[in-house]
Amino acid sequence: EERSLIRRRRTVDTPCAPRLTVDGRDMLAFCSNDYLGLASHPRIVAALKEGADLYGAGSGASHLISGHSRAHAQLEERLAAFVGANLENARALYFCTGYMANLAVLTALSAGDPDAEIFSEALNHASLIDGSRLAKADVHITPHADPAALEERVATFADRPTIVVIDSVFSMDGDVADLAAVADTCRRHGSLLVIDEAHAVLGPDPAPGFFDGVEVVRVGTLSKTLGALGGFAACSERVADLLVNAARSAIFTTGLSPADAGAAGRARRLHPALL
Repeated sequence: EERSLIRRRRTVDTPCAPRLTVDGRDMLAFCSNDYLGLASHPRIVAALKEGADLYGAGSGASHLISGHSRAHAQLEERLAAFVGANLENARALYFCTGYMANLAVLTALSAGDPDAEIFSEALNHASLIDGSRLAKADVHITPHADPAALEERVATFADRPTIVVIDSVFSMDGDVADLAAVADTCRRHGSLLVIDEAHAVLGPDPAPGFFDGVEVVRVGTLSKTLGALGGFAACSERVADLLVNAARSAIFTTGLSPADAGAAGRARRLHPALL
C-alpha cells in the first residue's frame, strides 16, 4: 500500500470498445487487448447468440466427458487448417484460455520424463513461467533476445530431452523473437519447441517448411486477435493425443460454452489477414 502496488479492479459498464464507461466515468481506453476491435462486432455478437440458441449457455462437462460439441470440433478444424498450415498433419485443441493452454502443454510434455530440461526465455509471459514451474522438469532461464546463449545452454544437455519455450512477440516490450535462429537450435539438438503466439496478431507467420525437422507446438489465444474467448494449441497428431490424455488443465475443467466457440469461428472469417 505504501508503495502504491495494491491491485484494485475497476468496473466497466459498457462493451469492449475504444470508449468505455468505467466506474461511471466516460474514458478513452488504451489498455484493451482486443487488438482488431472485434469483441463487439455485430456479426460476432450474432454468432454468440446463435450458438447459445443452438447449444445453450454452457457445455456441461469437460471435453472428455460430454462437453465437446460440434461447435468446438469445427473451431479446432479451422484453427488447425489456419495456424497449423506449416505443420505436418496438424491438429488444434481448444482450451478455456490461452493461459490454460500453456499450462496444459508444458505440464503434459514434461510429465513423462523426469530428465527433461526446459529452457524458458527471460521475458516470457506469466503463463509460460507458471507452466514451466508446474512441469516436472528442471527449468533454465535464458537471456532475452540472445539466440547464441540459447544455443550454448541447450548444447550442454545433449544427452537429455529438451524443451525450448518462447513468446513470438513479447507482451510487455513488443519486440519479436528470432524464431528462425531458435528453430535452428531446436533442429540441431532435437529440442521440442513451444511458441506462445498470443500477441502475434499480424505476424510473424512462418512460411510452410519453416519448422521442418522440429517438433513444434504453436499456442495462441482467441481473445486478442479475434475478440472472443479461449486458447488453443496447434501441434502434431501425437502431441495432440498426449494433450488430450495428460493435460490436467483441460481434463479436469468444464469446456468453454459452444457459443464461445461459434463466436470465435465467426470472428476468424471477418478479417482478411485471418482467412
